[in-house]
Amino acid sequence: MLQSVPDMTSRSSWRGEIRAMLLLAWPMVLTNLAQTAMTATDVMMMGRVGPEALAAGTLGSNVYFAPMIFGLGLILATSPMIARELGRRSTSVRDVRRTVRQGMWVGLIVAVPIWLLLWQTEAILLAMGQDPALSAQAADYMRALQWALLPFYWYIVLRSFISALERPGWALVVMVVAVTFNIVANWALIFGNLGFPAMGIVGAGIATTASSTLMFLGMVVVVTTDRQFRRYAIFGRFWRADWPRLIELVRLGLPIAGVLALEVSVFNAAALLMGLIDATSLAAHAIAIQIASITFMVPMGLGQAATVRVGRAFGANDREGVTRAGWTAFVLGVGFMALVALVMLLAPRALIWAFIDMDDPVNLPVIELAITFLALAALFQIVDGAQAVGGGMLRGLHDTTVPMIYAAIGYWAIGMSLGVALAFPLGFDGIGIWIGLSVGLAVVAVLFITRWMGRERFLPQPALSPSTSSI
Repeated sequence: MLQSVPDMTSRSSWRGEIRAMLLLAWPMVLTNLAQTAMTATDVMMMGRVGPEALAAGTLGSNVYFAPMIFGLGLILATSPMIARELGRRSTSVRDVRRTVRQGMWVGLIVAVPIWLLLWQTEAILLAMGQDPALSAQAADYMRALQWALLPFYWYIVLRSFISALERPGWALVVMVVAVTFNIVANWALIFGNLGFPAMGIVGAGIATTASSTLMFLGMVVVVTTDRQFRRYAIFGRFWRADWPRLIELVRLGLPIAGVLALEVSVFNAAALLMGLIDATSLAAHAIAIQIASITFMVPMGLGQAATVRVGRAFGANDREGVTRAGWTAFVLGVGFMALVALVMLLAPRALIWAFIDMDDPVNLPVIELAITFLALAALFQIVDGAQAVGGGMLRGLHDTTVPMIYAAIGYWAIGMSLGVALAFPLGFDGIGIWIGLSVGLAVVAVLFITRWMGRERFLPQPALSPSTSSI
């Protein structure tokens, strides 16, 4: 007697996916926001020391961020690999443990050359023509900050592990504790409170390293004490290599690192180009891009959740599950960004107010230009959300190499080229830069979703039943 097959496209299935996606994504979104808050705290407190300290800290942070984000891309490959394994066999323990272990190995392997590079911060900045005094301060800051790299990478690996098990809430708890600690540590070490000497921006570097170490240790406590995580014995036989798995992690992670590097570098280049126009354009751009970066944390979190949900369905060969997970994350991410875009169009002054004194007549040119940039950012938000979630959907399918090529085409070959052409030869100035950024992101979004529409190539073809196969 044949059993009826459940309708995998029913409304209840989609409602269940929406609920699962939101439960998984909201702690990830808040964790991303908390990480942004930690960086913002460092900048705000360094600014209280003085303009030179802020300038030196900014130079040091820029040197740190570029190699850090590349290494982060390698580490992020652990998430789709663990998700696929759990989708293939939900009781898998050994393979999950080995993937986590090799993810931590990758973190250590990539941290060593980055440490050697960052130790030469002063020489790097001097070669770039920066002020010698600021370069020396930035180097002092870096030699306290750079040791945050490895514990941060290991925190990300463990966060990927518990997120793949759809329990990301613990990562949020650990991050909130770390952000609180970072505020207190900055206050104590930068300004000499609680009996500590006043160390200036070096204190900020020490505080960030201590906070990152706390994040990792907090996650160690979670994965070794929580009953669901403890059975994986994550740190068992840590010294044992699994070279094929490590190579697979690197193969999957290198394109992810490439996409992140391409995206971050295009925004860094945009800021530099704004500086070539004038100070007003740079200040207005800083306000608009800061607002955009905060709202971006939502589709970023949904993209991370999509990687897990799509990856688990992919591992289970659940074609309908892959489809539901991907489109659910996409609609939620783009829908949220559409609402944000509406706010940017209807109430830009309310958003700008948080960043600049609206009553000071001196700031009027910056305010007016920032309003214009936010109008362009409304379109920018929607396509940025689409490409962020789309990238996460493709990572769930272990599709990373072609998306990296798409990112290079969209961000740089089209977006940056168009922005430069509009800004300088055609005289659109900062507006041209923003048009270029928006068009570049739109191109990447369209390419990612077109790639997703052809996802059947990544999924195993269903076997023909005996009644339909040829004899």
